[in-house]
Amino acid sequence: MTQTMPSVLVALLILNSFPGSGATQSNSNPLVRRYKEGEALTYHMKASNQDRTGTIRYEADAKGTAKKDGAGHFIEEFQWSGLSFNGQSVPLPATDSDFRQQLSLDPEVSPSVPDFSHVNPMLIGPSADLLTFYADLWLAIKQGTLVHSGDHVYVKHGTANSWADGARTLVGQDSIDFEITLSNVNSQDGTAKLAVRHVPPAQPQVKVPAKWMEAPVSDQPNNWVEVTKTGPGKYLGEVGKETFDVEMMVSLADGRILSATMDNPVMVSARECTDEAITDCGQPQHYQIRRQIELRLEH
Repeated sequence: MTQTMPSVLVALLILNSFPGSGATQSNSNPLVRRYKEGEALTYHMKASNQDRTGTIRYEADAKGTAKKDGAGHFIEEFQWSGLSFNGQSVPLPATDSDFRQQLSLDPEVSPSVPDFSHVNPMLIGPSADLLTFYADLWLAIKQGTLVHSGDHVYVKHGTANSWADGARTLVGQDSIDFEITLSNVNSQDGTAKLAVRHVPPAQPQVKVPAKWMEAPVSDQPNNWVEVTKTGPGKYLGEVGKETFDVEMMVSLADGRILSATMDNPVMVSARECTDEAITDCGQPQHYQIRRQIELRLEH
């Protein structure tokens, strides 16, 4: 997948630190999920991930069932199938088909990242993207203040999130706030439209390792940085502005996600370097990393 994928995962881990208003289960909250034990739902996902070397496209199906966990809270347990990359079907070994992803829109169940160390790498992208949609809606529900069309809330975070593994990715950080808007509540067709933007804070808290990375790449301070080892004595330093624009349609009847889209661009300035400190580098290159995801409830 693209180089931005880890930042999606880490951003989700911070959500459980955000308090809501305590009114999340009120009947006035149009986003609340109303679970029925045993209900089944199937999503189809399409995605394109573009980086400096090319574009990867994938499609996959997630079939879920609502059930209660050990604490009595509702979760949705998904099994992935129908995976294809660049139009080619990807058969999943039996060990991978046993993978079950657990998600929930219950405000008492914080979003969590699966243990991907035991998951086929081909499933990491789809499952992380589905988690992003659920986590964004979960955060909106958690606020308890998004009731009428046009209601808006800005959730500050800003603290740098790291996805560096110390091996290939030596530095990996982003810094985001959340801007959430209940765009429309349509009682006639029974839907609510929600927009969640992951935006750069006024003062991002990422730490760049080299002086040349301090110059803003775009119209706002840089909130994304990555340094990767690309070969013996070869390093790639990247810095830029990252945003996520997520929109979704939610059922007023039961709170299920009916459809959703995500646009995740990163405006990048990069240099190929011969030292880990990213100081002995070539000329800058400018490009965009962009991930675009579509999700649709099939039934």
